[in-house]
Amino acid sequence: MKHCLVVDDSSVIRKVARRILEDMDFSISEAEDGQQALDACRESMPDAILLDWNMPVMDGLEFLHKLREEEGGEKPLVVFCTTENDVSHIAKAVRAGANEYIMKPFDRDIIEAKFQEVGLI
Repeated sequence: MKHCLVVDDSSVIRKVARRILEDMDFSISEAEDGQQALDACRESMPDAILLDWNMPVMDGLEFLHKLREEEGGEKPLVVFCTTENDVSHIAKAVRAGANEYIMKPFDRDIIEAKFQEVGLI
């Protein structure tokens, strides 16, 4: 079973993502901010990360930069999931190492399509 780390400061978003991803046969862990996510990755590197941009403590972009510097940090497929929709944000995410980008609100069809595009399902 593949493992996905859901990183978002909103408990509602994490809960919705968890339900969708568990239905897609992923095991799930959660983090409320980038620092918690980095700590979780250092403990056990996930196969995929669904990542919010705007969070307290450490935002998604800073987390992604730090993740990619970690041993094994190049392996997880990272899908940014955010309300930030301008081209400059998308370009920054891709340059930092994001594999895909989806907008909130999302549903199962959107997550499933993006995870298929990056080869997770």
